Amino acid sequence: MTWYVFRQALIVTLSVGVIFSAAVWLLQSLRLVDLIVNRGLSIGLFLYLATLLLPRFVEVVLPIAVFAALVFVYAKLIAESELVVMRASGMSQWALAKPALLIGAAGMITLYAMAFYFLPASNRAFKDLQFEIRNKFATALIQEGVFNTLSDTLMVYVKERDSKGDLLGLLIENTTDKDKPITITAERGALVETPEGPRILMVNGTRQIFDRLTGKLSSLSFKSYTLDLSEIQNAPTLRDRQPDELYLGVLLDNLNNRALLVELNMRLAGPLMALSMAAIPILCLLPGEFNRRGQARRILIAVAAALAMEIVDVGLTNLARSTLTVIPLIYANAIGPFLAALWLCWRSAGAPLPAGYFAQRVPR
Repeated sequence: MTWYVFRQALIVTLSVGVIFSAAVWLLQSLRLVDLIVNRGLSIGLFLYLATLLLPRFVEVVLPIAVFAALVFVYAKLIAESELVVMRASGMSQWALAKPALLIGAAGMITLYAMAFYFLPASNRAFKDLQFEIRNKFATALIQEGVFNTLSDTLMVYVKERDSKGDLLGLLIENTTDKDKPITITAERGALVETPEGPRILMVNGTRQIFDRLTGKLSSLSFKSYTLDLSEIQNAPTLRDRQPDELYLGVLLDNLNNRALLVELNMRLAGPLMALSMAAIPILCLLPGEFNRRGQARRILIAVAAALAMEIVDVGLTNLARSTLTVIPLIYANAIGPFLAALWLCWRSAGAPLPAGYFAQRVPR
């Protein structure tokens, strides 16, 4: 009977997890559509970026999926009187709770695998590619009707693109020399790649230089002009790793760093939420007698408990970044319901069924 309940709970957990993850992933992926529509990136690159987001959603969704699936399965067993039959056949509270704890343990193991490897790996790959797009490929991401900041010293505005991809109505502000900023306007231009790096070729425009020291403005009209962007193309090559990109070994080697210490404890405590989310249905639905009126009240209590647990976890995590003394409370919140469920099963071991238990299940 344990495997019968476990099988049902596993199927529902996987189904709920996939549906929730897909829904959240789809909503978040829409934010990347701008890279295709306005910035000209390929569909393949978009799908790769969107795939790298998945582990983040699994980490958030999996404990919720475990909770929702177990509430559904146990409520269904109670409504169809299957739980009554299982108890009548001699199944203890521990045997009834065991499938939920196994589901919670499987979720915890999955989340630890995410926290120790898949999450930092995906975060690192996503942010590396995002950094490369913003910097190395910045010249290919010029949007029309927007002031595009390609670097700290170069801004490009393009009124529109024609059907051939040429740039119309260019305005370029170059402040490499802060004492002599350069403003370039042109009727038409085009981005080209050369062996020496990217260039903007412009025709029919003016180049103005304002000397801040002397207050003089010099202007030059041109039929064709080339702006070298190779320096921008290769400017940023390195960036600092964020805590969520670091693997477990690096975090353990830097325990004196507050941000990394908080990140380490978040990764150690976070997966325990799956166990406790599995324990809440045990605490709310298994104890007590059969009620012909349904389990709506107990289900609402379980939902409120799970929601409160998530809110407290978020609050403690944010507070830990400024006060390390709350870190033990993160573990207490993450493991508390699981320990309470173990105590309930231990206390109920060998306890007789309440008087009149079966009488209450006889339909009228």
